[in-house]
Amino acid sequence: MKFIESIKNPQVKQWKKLLTKKERDKTAAFLVEGFHLVEEALYSNKIVELIVDEQIKLPSKWKVGEIRTTLVTSEIIHSLSDTEAPQGVIAVCRQNESTYSIEKGNSFLLIDAVQDPGNLGTMIRTADAAGVDAVLIGEGTVDVYNPKVLRSAQGSHFHLPIIKGNLIEWITKLTDEHIPVYGTALENGKDFNQVSSSEKGFALIVGNEGNGVAKEILALTTSNLYIPIYGKSESLNVAVAAGILLYHLRK
Repeated sequence: MKFIESIKNPQVKQWKKLLTKKERDKTAAFLVEGFHLVEEALYSNKIVELIVDEQIKLPSKWKVGEIRTTLVTSEIIHSLSDTEAPQGVIAVCRQNESTYSIEKGNSFLLIDAVQDPGNLGTMIRTADAAGVDAVLIGEGTVDVYNPKVLRSAQGSHFHLPIIKGNLIEWITKLTDEHIPVYGTALENGKDFNQVSSSEKGFALIVGNEGNGVAKEILALTTSNLYIPIYGKSESLNVAVAAGILLYHLRK
């Protein structure tokens, strides 16, 4: 088992590059940290390499097998961590496949230009919990493998396909498969309670925190939905709204 003690080691510098979107895109790899996320990655066979604090003992139930494991100092762990109190275990993981066939499922969450990492991670986690078949990420959305997105999703990255692409192209494919596509909008929308679940499934589109779903996308939907506001709040958080609608459409 290899041991690295210098923070200036070339391998450490390479790992640190994975904290940037540019390097994650280039290598199709990303870092996860903490026992829970690393364990989820391990069960999903996504781990390329384990990075472990020399003072940490891995759980005996973990079957690391032939996975390359490197022991490092606490200083190196802190340099790679996005949290204030790292748990001492980090994994380099493979990203999801970049392609997906609509025919593989009948329930989808489409995300248009959502900027907040916490919102995106929460929606991925909620889609996973609601049994959605895939999450389709449109242009302008925060990086799926941003550390804050990964923490908010709590391992759901390893449970379902999360595919980046052109939402208009996805909507065309969904429509061709006769899957109802629902946008989210107050203007010219209908109360979500007026829509029933369909045997053919559904696709739900949620949008940017400030601007909502782009108008050119809303123009392509089967219909657009809104959630009534009974109190004085102007709107719901996009992740909360996505959760309400996903579970309604899954009935």
